[in-house]
Amino acid sequence: MKEKLEQIKAEAVAQIQAADAPEKLNDVRVKFLGRKGELTAVLKGMKDVAPEDRPKVGQMVNDTRAAIEQLLDETKAKMEKAIREQKMKEEVIDVTLPSKKNIIGHRHPNTIAQEEVERIFVGMGYEVIEGPEVEYDEYNFEKLNIPADHPAKDEQDTFYINKDIVLRTQTSPVQARIMEQGNLPIRMISPGRVFRSDEVDATHSPSFHQIEGLVIDKNISFADLKGTLEVFAKELFGPETKTKFRPHHFPFTEPSAEVDVSCFKCGGKGCRFCKGSGWIEILGCGMVHPHVLEMCGIDPEVYGGFAFGVGLERIALLKYEIDDMRLLYENDIRFLKQF
Repeated sequence: MKEKLEQIKAEAVAQIQAADAPEKLNDVRVKFLGRKGELTAVLKGMKDVAPEDRPKVGQMVNDTRAAIEQLLDETKAKMEKAIREQKMKEEVIDVTLPSKKNIIGHRHPNTIAQEEVERIFVGMGYEVIEGPEVEYDEYNFEKLNIPADHPAKDEQDTFYINKDIVLRTQTSPVQARIMEQGNLPIRMISPGRVFRSDEVDATHSPSFHQIEGLVIDKNISFADLKGTLEVFAKELFGPETKTKFRPHHFPFTEPSAEVDVSCFKCGGKGCRFCKGSGWIEILGCGMVHPHVLEMCGIDPEVYGGFAFGVGLERIALLKYEIDDMRLLYENDIRFLKQF
């Protein structure tokens, strides 16, 4: 038995000395000291040892176990120290080198402009509602008083998925969906991405953003629309801003108007920014067409309302005096970090 224990110890020492990684030391521990290890097998064979010799053999097994464990622990400690020292040499830090700066991102000009518009209208009691960018033709055109033969449905202006589904050309479909629900009164704005088959240039893009607003209630007049947009313009461009309404045509509003604001750079005197006119066009608006109300299940004899829509990029271009819309989407950090 003694010879066998010495043989086990010698074999364990040899394997420990040959190990070159902590994982291999663990394999040695399992092989010799584990539940199915060689020393455990010796203990299980104690039944074949004479009763008077069992204490002596048991002590020999324990001494062998202790010797192997001590060598394993010492070898592991030396190995880990060597690994740590080597790692520290490889990961040495040169404190004389310039530090690496953390580049922290910030909001895009479009996001800044959108949040400002939302803040203004939420402050006036409006709710911000979003809708799908891939929309049914029925909501994008039909329910907005744009029938099948209307020029706005020309394939030159619209991205069709099929005859019934399009990429929305405005965020007005969100308004139609909300009106259909019949939860009146309504005070909402609907920001989001829209799509039109436009050539890319300084003022056009096939993908851009709009913010449209809708109010439906009893006794709503054009004066309410005018007052709302005057407050919006003053909050966005400054308290001295004036507004001007020009007659226009939109199929889903009647009457309709384009809205200009006095140039916030020259105060209306005329400059390069407003092309000498003293005015800058910012949005379209009007009273919701009675037929639109009917198609959405609202009685136009009882309820009325107004709607308006503004291009988000246009606001960003105006506020930050950017003369090319493409700069917003080129992702040039030298440009974007200015904001």
